[in-house]
Amino acid sequence: MSDNTSHAPTVQCPTCGGPSVFEPANAWRPFCSQRCKNIDLGAWAAEEFRVPAQTPPQDAQYGDPRTED
Repeated sequence: MSDNTSHAPTVQCPTCGGPSVFEPANAWRPFCSQRCKNIDLGAWAAEEFRVPAQTPPQDAQYGDPRTED
């Protein structure tokens, strides 16, 4: 006898670390709840998440235009 029920994968909620069902029925995926989704959105709005970037090297021939008058 075969089991035809589908089992959606469960992932870890990025905000609280709890289980979150990753399927279309979960409107907040990959988050477990609207609360966790809103916490994450607030962190982005407050610029708590940043992409690391290196400062570009100074161009010795032309100088740094940010420091010129």
